[in-house]
Amino acid sequence: MYYRRGTGAARAVPGNPSGTLFNRSPVNLESGTLYVTGVSPRPDQPGEQYVTLSGSISGPSVVAHEVYGRFAWDTFQWPAPGDQIPVAYPAGKPDHWQLDHPGARPYFGSRKPKGQQY
Repeated sequence: MYYRRGTGAARAVPGNPSGTLFNRSPVNLESGTLYVTGVSPRPDQPGEQYVTLSGSISGPSVVAHEVYGRFAWDTFQWPAPGDQIPVAYPAGKPDHWQLDHPGARPYFGSRKPKGQQY
């Protein structure tokens, strides 16, 4: 937990690739879309593995801003170039993006898909 004198406690934003942004007001987040242009190779081991994504974010205040990040991801739902993934970022600061997925844990894609076993 991070504490700033006079402003109270702030919490780190989960999934933030830089780890430097503190989100005190989730109302300031804008929604956008990550258009995936690069993905690290899918590992042979099943389960949750790390993936590096690169692409461009587009949203209300940003057009085609190039970004990358590393996340834990389920190998059965491995992303591919051309995928469009919802993201959130502070207004005007797309470098501090995070994956925006309903029910997402700190790492996106970590749930086992129905009907598939490891």
